[in-house]
Amino acid sequence: MRTTPANAETTEDVVDLLRAQHGRIRDLFDEVMNSEGAERRDAFRQLVKLLAVHETAEEEIVHPVARRLPGGDGIVDDRLAEEREAKELLAELDGMDPGDPRFLKSLDRLRVDVLTHARAEERYEFDRLKDELSPAQLRGFAAAVRAAEATAPTRPHPGVESATRNMLAGPLAAVTDRVRDMIRAARDKS
Repeated sequence: MRTTPANAETTEDVVDLLRAQHGRIRDLFDEVMNSEGAERRDAFRQLVKLLAVHETAEEEIVHPVARRLPGGDGIVDDRLAEEREAKELLAELDGMDPGDPRFLKSLDRLRVDVLTHARAEERYEFDRLKDELSPAQLRGFAAAVRAAEATAPTRPHPGVESATRNMLAGPLAAVTDRVRDMIRAARDKS
């Protein structure tokens, strides 16, 4: 078990990369819950983007590899069901005003679901990948995850939880999301 957290930007191991991102996701939940106004809005947007690109990369790269391990189908199917539920709630929250009194209650529900999901991934999927893959394979998959994240949608798209669906719907959704992000950022500056 890892004693010091990896840096998501510099680690060359896919499991360390994903665990570091889980740590950043936890931190962003705390930032959103403990801030107000524009600071909450900005932290929430960072959280939405990180969750969207992180899950897309897992769905495209990590889950297909995990499926090849003994018992992997069941493990991945459980994670995909959790991801779909989280995407649905995240999409609902993304349409809410972060100042809405219902926002924090829904965010806390999402936080519990996402962190429970992350622990399950780490325990049942990531630990097995670490045991079964060589260091060279772990490095190769880290590079593949980074490439997938660079072109991933930046918003949740419930119903797109497989590598095939991500490959088919992802490019158009990514362009649409990134244009929407630019428009939103420009609107916020004015």
